[in-house]
Amino acid sequence: MTLNNEQPITSADKTFYQLRNDIVEGVIVSGCKLSETELSTKYEVSRAVIREAINRLATCHLVERKANVGARVVALSPEGLVQLYQVREALEGMAARLAARYMSDEEIAAMQGLLDSHFNKVKGGESYYQEAGDVDFHYRIVTGSKNSHLISVLIDGLYHLVRMYRVQLGMAGPRVTTAFDEHRHIVNAIANRDEELAEILMRRHILYSKNNIEKKLHNA
Repeated sequence: MTLNNEQPITSADKTFYQLRNDIVEGVIVSGCKLSETELSTKYEVSRAVIREAINRLATCHLVERKANVGARVVALSPEGLVQLYQVREALEGMAARLAARYMSDEEIAAMQGLLDSHFNKVKGGESYYQEAGDVDFHYRIVTGSKNSHLISVLIDGLYHLVRMYRVQLGMAGPRVTTAFDEHRHIVNAIANRDEELAEILMRRHILYSKNNIEKKLHNA
């Protein structure tokens, strides 16, 4: 899944997006070593294209390079999760505060419509995590902050690693309806232009998500 503003320009882009999606979705298992030869055969591209994709994946924090070991997919761990969500809590809290100030009425209405469309899935007990990109609740709030630095750090940097934790470990089970309700309260605070409440609710929402995923990691 590519973000709305990402259109593959070259075959290298296409391979990068495919690899990134396969890592996020768990098709390529977390912690496993990446072989340029095997990947070039699997994706039917040259090793040079795979090498470029791996370098780009490292900047998304999805791949780690170590001397004498090579590249491997980042392992999902309680420690890594805590650090990632500490950053998320601060930055997305600020994004929600700024969104309450800067989002247009039309953008807020579109986000409320997005939640309405999710409601039936939640009511039916389906797994509640959103696809990447424009339909993603968190993505809309970050872009709604209108702060290019926040957008760069979260969406271009940490966003895909966050999504990897969420997709593979996060959003099925008892927290589904509570996460949805939290989203609704955050949107209401933004719609009411209550910057302080929007930030508090977002920080609390991410803290609850961290606690939920951390439990799953400890039980794995």
